[in-house]
Amino acid sequence: MSGASAVPGCVLCRAAEGGPDTLTLCRTGRAVALLNRFPYTSGHAMVAPIQHCADFALVDSETMAEMMAVTQRVVRALEAVYQPHGFNLGVNLGEAAGAGITDHLHVHVVPRWRGDTNFMTVAGEVRVLPEDLDRTWARLREALGEAHG
Repeated sequence: MSGASAVPGCVLCRAAEGGPDTLTLCRTGRAVALLNRFPYTSGHAMVAPIQHCADFALVDSETMAEMMAVTQRVVRALEAVYQPHGFNLGVNLGEAAGAGITDHLHVHVVPRWRGDTNFMTVAGEVRVLPEDLDRTWARLREALGEAHG
């Protein structure tokens, strides 16, 4: 991927730039990880390329490899901090596939626990988070070895 730069108004671009209140967990040369502000469950994170791009097929192999390496780091940090029983990892391409952010590719990292609150989101359109998002952010940043700032 080359040429494209940050797009104003894109939360993933703001996170890549270290923008305030983006809940950025870590950043590498080609990828950024952040907590999802509208999580399905506690610890729901997203990993995106630094470069603004919606087309999966246009992401070069080096960027894709780095995104996967960051995804692995986030999974390890979530395992260390929250001990989930499993994970959902996925990419939603386009609005019809469920993408909430359609113009910037990202991988969802969703920790899961046996007996978690699946039905609350589906039946009640409610989110149940046992921990404040800022506390989750601080704990995962520490587990990822990132400086608090």
